[in-house]
Amino acid sequence: MKNRKELSKQAFNQQALTYDHDIKGVHARKLYPHMLQEMIHIYGQDILDLGCGTAELMYQVIREDSSRNIIGLDLSEEMLKIAENKLGNKATFILGDAEHLPFADQSFDIVYCNDSFHHYPHPQFVLSEVYRVLKPGGTLLIGDCYQIGVARWIMNLFMRFSTEGDIKIYSKKEMYALMSEYFHELRWYKVDGESFIMKGKK
Repeated sequence: MKNRKELSKQAFNQQALTYDHDIKGVHARKLYPHMLQEMIHIYGQDILDLGCGTAELMYQVIREDSSRNIIGLDLSEEMLKIAENKLGNKATFILGDAEHLPFADQSFDIVYCNDSFHHYPHPQFVLSEVYRVLKPGGTLLIGDCYQIGVARWIMNLFMRFSTEGDIKIYSKKEMYALMSEYFHELRWYKVDGESFIMKGKK
């Protein structure tokens, strides 16, 4: 069986053309307004979108403040084609892996990750890389899937057999444990019964 990253890449390449309006992108789209509200109130000009997909959230961030410099990173070539067509020279896009960020230390004021954290096979490596590329005082913002108790356990059981590279839905306690190794001033809250947002400072 292909590894989880390859499955994610294959799935998102197949979904790219319709992701902005079909069922595959529904959960991500529900998070956009909540992530955008957080972004509006976080100081910083240099921003990294981790797992940027079609760059729809990047588009909304730039529409709110066109002075911000945003780079989008994704492992799907087809998603990045849509992103580049959407934003042109208003942003920079890089094909890459969140576990091995191709950026210098202390490059960004903000790193955000919308609806892709549950695809990372080694989240601790991702968080370590994010910590490295954030400037002192920089912010990490994550929006992702949420399920309560038994529902989460069942979903995670089925994720073992996912053909789209899904890895795990995390509990609030698990997210605090992961994030607290690198970040402080942590805040976690539910958006609805299927989503959470969490942020922390370097």
